[in-house]
Amino acid sequence: MRKAISPGARLRNAVKSEKPLQVVGVINAYCARLAERAGFRALYLSGAGVANASYGLPDLGFTMLRNVLEDVRRVTATTGLPLLVDADTGWENPERTAREMIRAGAGGMHLEDQVSAKRCGHRPGKKLVTAAEMVRRIRSAADGRTDRSFVIMARTDAAANEGIEGAIERARDYVAAGAEMIFAEALTSLEQYRRFTRALRVPVLANVTEFGRTPLFTTKQLGSAGIRLALYPLSAFRAISAAAEKTYETIRKQGTQKSLLASMQTREELYRVLDYHSYEKQANALLAKRKGKH
Repeated sequence: MRKAISPGARLRNAVKSEKPLQVVGVINAYCARLAERAGFRALYLSGAGVANASYGLPDLGFTMLRNVLEDVRRVTATTGLPLLVDADTGWENPERTAREMIRAGAGGMHLEDQVSAKRCGHRPGKKLVTAAEMVRRIRSAADGRTDRSFVIMARTDAAANEGIEGAIERARDYVAAGAEMIFAEALTSLEQYRRFTRALRVPVLANVTEFGRTPLFTTKQLGSAGIRLALYPLSAFRAISAAAEKTYETIRKQGTQKSLLASMQTREELYRVLDYHSYEKQANALLAKRKGKH
C-alpha cells in the first residue's frame, strides 16, 4: 500500500508549487473549507486568531498550547490542505510543542524570538530573547519532530529593534540551528525583503497583514523580491468581524434582518460548502439500517 503523504511533506510541496505561495489564515474549520474552495494551497492558524476569535482575548500570551491544538485539530479534520501554525515562543517546551503539533495534523509551525510576554509583531514595545536562546528553541523543536518533513520555521522580530542587518544575522543563526524557513516580521519595504532573500538560502515568508507596518504588497511584487510565502493571517477574520458587527447593529436598530439578506450566504450555499446532502443521505441510510434490525 502506498504511504500517505504527511502534512509536512504537503506543506513543502505547496511551497514548491506556487511562487510565492499564498498562505491564508483561517479561524475555524468552516473557514478552512471556504479557503479550500477558493483555491488556496496552504492554510494558517494565527495565535492572535485563536486568542481573539476562540477566546475573546488579546494576543498577549494568554492562550496556551492546549488551546491552539484544539483549533488545529478542528481545522485538520476538515481539510487536506497543509496547515502552518503560529506556535508563539514554544510555550517553554518547543520539543513537546513540535511533537503535539504533528500529532494534531499540522504541517509546520513557527517559533518567534520574542520573550514569553510577547506582543503583536506590528506593535511597539517588543522585547527579544538573545539569539542564543532562540537557537535553543529551534533545536529543541527539531528534536521533537516525529515526522522529519514537519516544517520548523523561525520568525524574527528583530528588524524593529536591531535593524535589518541585525535581523538578517539572527536569521542566519536560526537557519544554522535547523530552521528551514524564515518569517521576516514587520519589514517595511521590498528592498528589505530583497536583502533578506539574498542573504538566506531558505524560503522567506512575508506577513502581509492589514493595518500594520508592512505595506500590502502584491504577490507579483513579493515574488520579484524573492519571497516564497505570502501570509494573510487575519484578513477573513477582520472581514467577518466587521460584517457581524453590522449585522448585530442592524437587527437591533431595525428589528429585522431583511435589509441584510443580499449580503448573506444562503442556506443552499452553506449546504454546498458542507456537502450537507451527502451527509444527510448517510444519516438516512444509517437510520434505515437501524430500523431494519428491530
